[in-house]
Amino acid sequence: MQHEFSAEERQYMQLALSLAEKGLYSTKPNPAVGCVLVKNGEIVGTGWHRKAGELHAERLAMAEAGEKSVGATAYVTLEPCSHYGRTPPCADGLIEAGVEQVIVAARDPNPLVAGRGIERLSDAGIHVAVGLFEKEALALNRGFIKRMQSGLPYVSLKMASSLDGRTAMANGESKWITGEASRLEVHKMRARCGALITGIGTILADDPSMTVRLPDELLREMNLEAESCHPIRVVLDPNLSMPLDAKMLHQPGRTILMTSKQTVEANPSLVAQFHANQVELVAVASEEDHLDIESVLSYLAREEHINDVMVESGAIVAGAFIASGHVDELHCFIAPSLLGDQARPMFVLPELQTMDDKIQLEIESAERFGDDIRLILKKAQ
Repeated sequence: MQHEFSAEERQYMQLALSLAEKGLYSTKPNPAVGCVLVKNGEIVGTGWHRKAGELHAERLAMAEAGEKSVGATAYVTLEPCSHYGRTPPCADGLIEAGVEQVIVAARDPNPLVAGRGIERLSDAGIHVAVGLFEKEALALNRGFIKRMQSGLPYVSLKMASSLDGRTAMANGESKWITGEASRLEVHKMRARCGALITGIGTILADDPSMTVRLPDELLREMNLEAESCHPIRVVLDPNLSMPLDAKMLHQPGRTILMTSKQTVEANPSLVAQFHANQVELVAVASEEDHLDIESVLSYLAREEHINDVMVESGAIVAGAFIASGHVDELHCFIAPSLLGDQARPMFVLPELQTMDDKIQLEIESAERFGDDIRLILKKAQ
């Protein structure tokens, strides 16, 4: 018999979801999870997962509730884990604490869990109901969900442009097209993702740092520290053209140069030079002078456990990602200015001959940041 969720149960799960949101920036590569324990209509414990390796949301809520966990109902945004990682299984903890009922927003697609947590609870005589605010819970951990289901991270492509779709003047000048509020939001986006991808052309033209630069107070609110808040910087560099004095190589955090297998095999002395300077190199499949985007993304998901990727690049790499079909969201920050037809475009795309060839997008949301507007778009279904 399907569980009919009451108004009170909805309120408790909404609270659990709001708790989970606190971990959006700090839990990677783990999912952000919230938990609320309720007994006799009273909230007796709450918890949210703060950082990989630390106690999970359920364990924190049970620690706060203490003996009041006996006979309580747990509202959890993601199926309790059933395996030993850096912390013991939360499903076992709920059983040992004497919880009477567990309401789960969404099942965990992690093959190590994938229904086993729910099964373990049910086998112990605990009533389990699943599906309360499932859509919201899955959206909260979209990158983790996608990595578990497809072996690829969730990809957001960010562009900043003028109203006429230009990203820089013909001479490369681009500071600043968008305003301070937009730039602050971009740094928050960087802080949420596990990897930041750009192309070697951007490095040679602009020599960017591509770090997270946010006020200390905001970092504390995001449960982050200035020294460790930076995503892995990934440079698509098929011919190993990266200057060893590039700013990016001397910033806090890691930088990985993704290059082609052919380049590595043909240039052992150049590879040795990068290794001597402690530069991380990864060779992936390529075609001509273009790295295979799916190979890049697959490596990041498989070897670096990256859930969310943001692409910040020039028109060529941006166009390649769009053409690959691997962009999940397009974030366009549009400034109320015109740069003219000689300025640089947002994308270099394969030639599209007819209207049937057009790439149709859907607007997910529109939001104002200072004088700018950000459009979040997804590929039309």
